[in-house]
Amino acid sequence: MANILTYSRNRCTCVEQVDENTLRATCTLQDTLTDAFVEILVGLPDLEIVDVRCEVKRTEQEPCKDPALSLAKVIGVRIGSGMLKIIKGLVAETTECKQLGFMVEECCHGVILSFTKDVLVSSPRPTDQEEAREFYGKMVKENIRLYNRCAAFAPGSDLVRGVDPPK
Repeated sequence: MANILTYSRNRCTCVEQVDENTLRATCTLQDTLTDAFVEILVGLPDLEIVDVRCEVKRTEQEPCKDPALSLAKVIGVRIGSGMLKIIKGLVAETTECKQLGFMVEECCHGVILSFTKDVLVSSPRPTDQEEAREFYGKMVKENIRLYNRCAAFAPGSDLVRGVDPPK
């Protein structure tokens, strides 16, 4: 009975520059029921998904065992506004494996955040707490995808106080 009540989850998303024209984003998910990996290659500067691959080592969902056809449908999608709806329509709604669609979305968010990192590193470091809250709150409002993507921009954080969560 103890095994039924034990559940753990570990998810990691990474982005790396392969060459001057390509980014690789990977998402790994390991939990009690699933062990899966998704990788997308993204062409620069258009942020177009040019290749995708995945490996599902373990899942409780039978339809997830051969996901290559569903994931191949995201090739050609551009990372940007509207991508979540497109990915959901192409992958999540055409296969029973909603998890893989979510993992592709996580890869895309990782690409977006990789560009945001440079902005954060080069941004002024307000020392006044109210000035910092205003600066980062404005940044999240201007790019709502940052909301809840890290602990600093999580619901309840002082930095996103007054920012409406995305719908």
